[in-house]
Amino acid sequence: MKHLWIVLAGVLTATGCKPDGKTDKAVAEETTSEVEVVTNALEFGAGVKAEMVLSAADMAEAYKSMGVDDTLSTGFEAEVLEVCQVKGCWMKLSLGDDRTAMVKFKDYAFFMPKDLAGKKVIVEGKAFVDLMSVEDQKHFAEDAGSSQEEIEAITDPKKTLSFEASGVRIME
Repeated sequence: MKHLWIVLAGVLTATGCKPDGKTDKAVAEETTSEVEVVTNALEFGAGVKAEMVLSAADMAEAYKSMGVDDTLSTGFEAEVLEVCQVKGCWMKLSLGDDRTAMVKFKDYAFFMPKDLAGKKVIVEGKAFVDLMSVEDQKHFAEDAGSSQEEIEAITDPKKTLSFEASGVRIME
């Protein structure tokens, strides 16, 4: 019985180490392409899986047809204008023509680097139009480092183009 276990262990070791038929060159090419994918973008959250990513201009058009509390599951690429300087818990993205989208992160599960302004990102999640309270506007203004005078000038609720991102890809 003891010899049977030794033979079985030898057979399993020999078959487990069987080459998969790939050459060193094929393995090197696979490894290189994986590294290229990783170095071309940095992802946060659930990542970006959207097959169709809208441009910032197309996203601005989509927002035009939305009312308060409407939602749209989508992804879009845009330039980062501003990031929360307290902990990176929100960012504003340019939609062109002085329009911006306020992006927050699903369940506050991840945050953005604070030095992201000026970089391109792809966000994936839910777009919606929101009526932001005066209190929330003042909170975000404080996070952005606005002056006390600018914060006190906020007196009315504001319709905002909002986005809850489940994933973000930073483009290089």
